[in-house]
Amino acid sequence: MEIILAISKIGIYAIFGITILGAIFAVTLRNIFHAALGLVLALLGVAAVYFSMEAEFLGAIQILLYVGGIMTLIIFVVMLTSRIGDRTVPTSNHQRYPALVGILFLIAFLIRLVRETPWQLKAELSTIDAITIGKEFMGAYVLPFEITSLVLVVALIGAIVIARSDLKK
Repeated sequence: MEIILAISKIGIYAIFGITILGAIFAVTLRNIFHAALGLVLALLGVAAVYFSMEAEFLGAIQILLYVGGIMTLIIFVVMLTSRIGDRTVPTSNHQRYPALVGILFLIAFLIRLVRETPWQLKAELSTIDAITIGKEFMGAYVLPFEITSLVLVVALIGAIVIARSDLKK
């Protein structure tokens, strides 16, 4: 039994490492297409974390919405933008150090938040299934659900506008 637990821990840490590596690629690579692929890797890693925590519904939604939908839009915009490969387009800026300071503050805040949060789970929360989540989405949370779909439509229209404005130049 200890061997299975050790293998599980190694697998979880490998998923965490791949997710962090994908996130680092997403923010550090200069080629925007490769950065988008790094973001896909990070989002797939988050889905794998959901699956490992037995939250299959959230993992499936993560893959369908973010990896399947949003990242497809981002990759299409990158591929349809004609000036992406142009050498005159700047690929970095001078905000590296302010961003580092912000990241350090964020990490300190998150560590403090995790340490001070009382992590008590109620028994009834572990029995929620996809049918209950669907009923809540179409009942009490229908307005935020519809606003989210509206935001996704606006993102699609924005991607089309960005792609079309570059083709006119």
